[in-house]
Amino acid sequence: MSAFVMNNKENIKTLIIKKPLKLDCGQTISDYPLAYETYGSLNENKDNAILVCHALTGDQFVTGLNPITKKEGWWSYAVGPNKSIDTNKYFVICANVIGGCMGSFGPNHFDQKTKKIYGTDFPVITINDIVNAQVNLLDHFEINKLFSVVGGSMGGMQVLQFVSNFPERTKTAVPIACTSSHSAQNIAFNELGRQAITADHNWIDGKYSSKNIVPDKGLAVARMAAHITYLSKKGLQEKFGRKLQERDDLKFGFDADFQIESYLRYQGSVFVDRFDANSYLYITRAMDYFDLVKQFGGNLSNAFKNTKAKFFVISFTSDWLYPTQENKDIVIALNAIGANVGFVEIESDKGHDSFLLDVPDFLEALKNFLDKSYIE
Repeated sequence: MSAFVMNNKENIKTLIIKKPLKLDCGQTISDYPLAYETYGSLNENKDNAILVCHALTGDQFVTGLNPITKKEGWWSYAVGPNKSIDTNKYFVICANVIGGCMGSFGPNHFDQKTKKIYGTDFPVITINDIVNAQVNLLDHFEINKLFSVVGGSMGGMQVLQFVSNFPERTKTAVPIACTSSHSAQNIAFNELGRQAITADHNWIDGKYSSKNIVPDKGLAVARMAAHITYLSKKGLQEKFGRKLQERDDLKFGFDADFQIESYLRYQGSVFVDRFDANSYLYITRAMDYFDLVKQFGGNLSNAFKNTKAKFFVISFTSDWLYPTQENKDIVIALNAIGANVGFVEIESDKGHDSFLLDVPDFLEALKNFLDKSYIE
């Protein structure tokens, strides 16, 4: 039986988007669901809204208790009353990306034409498509201009694409630990994950839902491989080193002798309970296809030439997945057109995941930027 079932629909706010959206792959979609969540209150002037864009395995449940997984929201450290993104002050909106598996239009949805679940017949989507779908939420709330658009990792890619597509629709932009195009190394890691999923005999060319099974082994391995890239060598060494897992000595077998093995296996096993394998294929594909440099004829600056938004780019010292230099390249492109841009590299040994964790310097920098920009 599939471990991932959308059976708590009453806890998911969904907007049906009537407006047709032409996808980059050439197909057009309409009357599709966009699942979202909001925090805080929209003020009378409608100028306190922040669009938070989630990363690969995130969803719309940014903070507080996720009603589906019953776990804390993925950005509870940063979003909430009196936190960096203060929900007493700001109206926070987050949409589940199209292609996702928390209520938005994705591969586990029913195709009205074929009367079957889409699976891999779902159209291939891009970051551009994701952003063009999300903007419908602003129209729904009648928000002409956001105060800010904020996101880390794949969320940061969406921030860059949003400002490029809708240069007048946000006052500020905060891309965190991201890049303007995926490197060969990043594509390689994503491909490793996709191959793990498609090699699982339960995948059945993406049609596993019809058989009530799930490629859980492949998806777990994909998560394990990806999870390593979110950490740092120093962080792993300090946390685990060569410590053994609940044993005094090596067992001379293939059980988890080391704590790090047990930790990775656990990360893989809990992931399959909350994520859809086909969604993993589609969203990693969207990340790999993201190339704002190519989109603008080899000149990244041209992506931002029409915006007056104030940027704040944030990177982390130990992030080797989206290293500081790739974040600096965004700053350089913005400087080249005289854009208003600030940049900070945060010292942290927590790797790429630093933006999701309790890193006080980061949380303070984010809060200061937003609060100061809000009163300007």
